[in-house]
Amino acid sequence: MTQDEASQLAELFRLLGEPNRLRLVAECLNGPRSVGELTEAVGVSQSLASQHLRLLRAGRLLQQTRSGRNIFYALPDCHVRSMLTDMMDHVLEPEEPIEEE
Repeated sequence: MTQDEASQLAELFRLLGEPNRLRLVAECLNGPRSVGELTEAVGVSQSLASQHLRLLRAGRLLQQTRSGRNIFYALPDCHVRSMLTDMMDHVLEPEEPIEEE
C-alpha cells in the first residue's frame, strides 16, 4: 500500500469515526433513504445531517439521487456494504477471553 492509498483509506475511516455519520451510512444498508428518514432515524437536525451527508458523498461512502423534490442517499457499491456489515458483525460477536502465555 502506498502512502497516498494509506492516506485515502485513513480519511474514509476518519469519516466513519464520527458516530452520527456512521449511523447515517448504516441506515442506508437496507436501501436508499430520504434525508427526512435519515434525520429521524439518527435523531439529528436536517442541517447537521446535510453537513454529514455532504462529507460522506465527497468520500464516496454514499451516493445521492433526486426524485422530484426528494433527495435519497444509498450505498454506492458492495465494498462499503461488506466492510460495514463485517465490522458490525465483529462488534456484535461475543468477546472471547484472551489467553495468557
